[in-house]
Amino acid sequence: MKLVFAGTPQVAVPSLHALLSSGHEVAAVVTRPDAAAGRGRKVTASPVAETAVAAGVEVLKPEKADDPDFLQRLREIAPDCCPTVAYGAMLRRETLDVPEHGWVNLHFSLLPAWRGAAPVQHAVLHGDDVTGAATFQIEPDLDSGPVYGVVTEPVGPRDTSGELLTRLAYAGAGLLVRTVDGIESGDVVARPQDGDASYAPKLTPADAEVDFGTPAMRVDRLVRACTPAPGAWTTFRGSRLKLGPVRPRTDAERLEAGRVSADKHRVLVGTATHPVELGDVQPQGKRSMTAVDWARGVRPSETERLGASQDG
Repeated sequence: MKLVFAGTPQVAVPSLHALLSSGHEVAAVVTRPDAAAGRGRKVTASPVAETAVAAGVEVLKPEKADDPDFLQRLREIAPDCCPTVAYGAMLRRETLDVPEHGWVNLHFSLLPAWRGAAPVQHAVLHGDDVTGAATFQIEPDLDSGPVYGVVTEPVGPRDTSGELLTRLAYAGAGLLVRTVDGIESGDVVARPQDGDASYAPKLTPADAEVDFGTPAMRVDRLVRACTPAPGAWTTFRGSRLKLGPVRPRTDAERLEAGRVSADKHRVLVGTATHPVELGDVQPQGKRSMTAVDWARGVRPSETERLGASQDG
């Protein structure tokens, strides 16, 4: 089939590579416009755009998916199907109706669980044992279309959202190719989603602030869910302290919430239950370092606490 692939971030690149290596023709790629990124805020093309250019594929970067010039070009290409992964823009009916077989999205959850922008982060945050990826027919409503197929993936007890998403990106790429193959052959049929929907809105930096007054399990899940983005954090002496993954320690004595207990081997912080052991930390304006090195430098007193509510 003739395809137009839509996607933007790095997580969509494995699917684009898989489709380029398949028996289908990727006639063009649709991606978000170039944007400022990185510490220097340099305007750069998306990872999907860079991959498409390297493969010699036409790249379309409409400001909106219903832009008249884009719609005209899409109709000229006349794709049979538009597979999509993390494109990042709403698709209106006029755009959805162009390809004969519609737009097929790869979503990183087992729909109808975790519809929305951050399904993997919410799977980690809520302690799901199993998640996965699903291909479905895009409709105007949020992630509500009928499902073609799924793959499952266990959520490990130490998985960060970044690690889990990387695995799903590769497993999902294979699923997406199989779905497009099945649509062409007529062997796959999209079936309505079954069950109650749950929603996964984007996690903001405000959501990523760690409250050590909650149980250790909650602290652990929040930090892993926010790794690598938006980045979990707390405060110490009025400045932000970014936190890498922590480890709950049931073998340690309880500490008051937010209290730091450090020795030359580890740094523990109290929670509402048992302590957590800090991994890497990054003080504001400084490089990342081990928690032991950080504590050696700042020498927290017994009365100091991590967390904005204790600052002052």
